[in-house]
Amino acid sequence: MGRSGCFTGNIPHNPVKETQPPCIDHGEFEMKKVFTTGQVAKICKVAPRTVSKWFDSGRLRGYRIPGSQDRRIPREQLIRFLKEHGMPLGELEEEGWHKILLIGTEKIFTDRIKELLPEDEDFKYEIANSGFEAGIQAESFHPDTIVIDLAMGRSEGLQIAQNLRRNIAYESTVIIAMASEDEANPESLSQYGFNEAFKKPFDTALLSERIQTLIDEKRDNS
Repeated sequence: MGRSGCFTGNIPHNPVKETQPPCIDHGEFEMKKVFTTGQVAKICKVAPRTVSKWFDSGRLRGYRIPGSQDRRIPREQLIRFLKEHGMPLGELEEEGWHKILLIGTEKIFTDRIKELLPEDEDFKYEIANSGFEAGIQAESFHPDTIVIDLAMGRSEGLQIAQNLRRNIAYESTVIIAMASEDEANPESLSQYGFNEAFKKPFDTALLSERIQTLIDEKRDNS
């Protein structure tokens, strides 16, 4: 439905399991989804037994491997713990951001969404004004959410969404359409890969609230 109603796609979640975690160098942490206590200790520059105490006290949330005492800490919980205790994120810093790619949006919208979801609250933005720029930005920026204003050209906007969805790297990316007033059936945009459609005119605050809700749902499922 448009933002006179909206439709939501499921955000896939594929947890990573480690049975025998390999020895990895620090630069590889940015790719990991789940950490051992030893790996957390290396990131935090503390002894592994200190991390175990954090875990056992409930300060650092995670889970135990069934049938063993091995602890595992999901990335999202580790980032949350580091932030809560004022500890540097190091290699994980970029993962603490929620990255939004705005494609074809007008400046008045761009400025407003940045006010509602400010960069000093871990939101990062990139802007593209064409399908070519969108492809480059998506590849380098790895956005969590993409907003496409179909006013840039409806067919071009739809093609961008379809191209992104064909790439497995963007299967869990939230893609939102900003549809024009004369969009007869915003719900049908889901067939092009959109999770949500907001039909103009709409309050930008509603879109920002929806993005925040999707972020929270994704974190809860991490």
